[in-house]
Parts: sequence; C-alpha cells; structure tokens
Amino acid sequence: MNSAFDDLFTANAEYAADFRLGGLAPVAARGLAVVTCMDSRIEPLQTLGLTPGDAKILRNAGARVTDDTLRTLVLAVYLLEVDRVLVMPHTRCKMASVSGDDEVHDLIERNHGVDTRSLEFHTDSDQIGALRHDLERVRHHPLLPRDLPVAGGRYDVDTGRVEPIEV
Repeated sequence: MNSAFDDLFTANAEYAADFRLGGLAPVAARGLAVVTCMDSRIEPLQTLGLTPGDAKILRNAGARVTDDTLRTLVLAVYLLEVDRVLVMPHTRCKMASVSGDDEVHDLIERNHGVDTRSLEFHTDSDQIGALRHDLERVRHHPLLPRDLPVAGGRYDVDTGRVEPIEV
C-alpha cells in the first residue's frame, strides 16, 4: 500500500466501524441532481438540507455542464429517479477568476512545465452568464425531458447561503 494514503484508509476503518448507510437504495430519494464544483469548501448535502441517498452529486471544476455532465444527467434521470436538477457554482471560484482557458494553460505550463492545451477547462469570468448558458444546455438537451425542472443557485463560500439565479 502507498503510505501517502495511510491516513485515509485509517480514517475509513473508523468510519466503517459505525457505518449505518448500507441499506440505501441507489436512486435519488428526493429526485435531485446537483451539479457543483469540486471545491472542498462545498458540502452540497448539508448546504441544501439533504442526507445521504437524497441526491446525486456531480462535481467538476467550475460546476460546468459539460458533455460528460449531460451524459451523467441522462443516466440519473432515466435510471436513478432524478426529476429535478440544480446547478450550483460558488463564489471565489478559481475557474471564474481567470480570463479564460489560455490563462490556465499558461499558468500550468509556466509553473509546472506541462502543456495542457489538449484539454478544455471551461473557464468563464462571467460566472452568472456561464451558469445561465449551462442551465439552457440542460433544458434543451434532446435526451432529457422537456418538463425537467432546472434551477441555478450560487453558493457563497463565506456565508453558506445559496442565492437563486434567475434565467
């Protein structure tokens, strides 16, 4: 075993000793999918008053609705009883604080010597505009139900509040 992960496996052993979630069904008990950022300051279940099993949580850099996010939402809707989608980016997000993908590529290459130009990071300094665009992507995806409720909200990492964003 790699010693870089010993702390995690030790913590898991403690968690598993009192594990009580084994009977949860694989479906979203409250019919919700949440698309949010990978930022560790976000605890989507607690933030929204949910518990394990209530929702499907989809995370990526910037809480963007990418092609992979849409693929996952199609599966969640038709196989896991998701019947509503919340897209929830957050304040002080690195992916919204840069001028674009080129800035991120340059930063990584300058600091780490790695050329990442083959990747699309989906950065956008207009976070609310990007959120509105992403909500439209979900609403108009040909494989998702036309009447699927879709909403946006921005989580404030300093207050814990989610501000609803109107389209």
